[in-house]
Amino acid sequence: MKISRQSKIIELINKYDIETQEELAERLLQAGYNVTQATVSRDIRELKLTKVTSDNGKQKYIVLKNTDPDISEKYIRVLKEGFLSMDMAQNILVIKTVPGMAMAVAAALDALQMSSVVGSIAGDDTVMCAIRTNEETVLVMEKLSKLINAE
Repeated sequence: MKISRQSKIIELINKYDIETQEELAERLLQAGYNVTQATVSRDIRELKLTKVTSDNGKQKYIVLKNTDPDISEKYIRVLKEGFLSMDMAQNILVIKTVPGMAMAVAAALDALQMSSVVGSIAGDDTVMCAIRTNEETVLVMEKLSKLINAE
């Protein structure tokens, strides 16, 4: 439940400009997660979210980009939790996920900052990643397989 909830938090802050813990808790409640303010606060700390000023002058939560191994481990857990399968169509990597996890998996994939990944888009249960070349797509698939299947 915790990994699913934290994945949803990443999805929500990537989709909406969320300014407060209360607003995040309300969005989680609307998504079916019954949380307390203490749980949201703990999740924010564990995910190492930070606030930045958005274009409209208001504050919003973002995922702090960092090479900290603890953060990488969290993203790998999100990948493992949400991943079902992957396939390639030339230089497009298509990842099938557990329903509702595609945005979190895409955010985790982006956070891993693989230079071969140009960008990714997500629906409900599918992530499409543009990779620089067909050859690099195979390498990204191998790297993801190693991350997902590592014990």
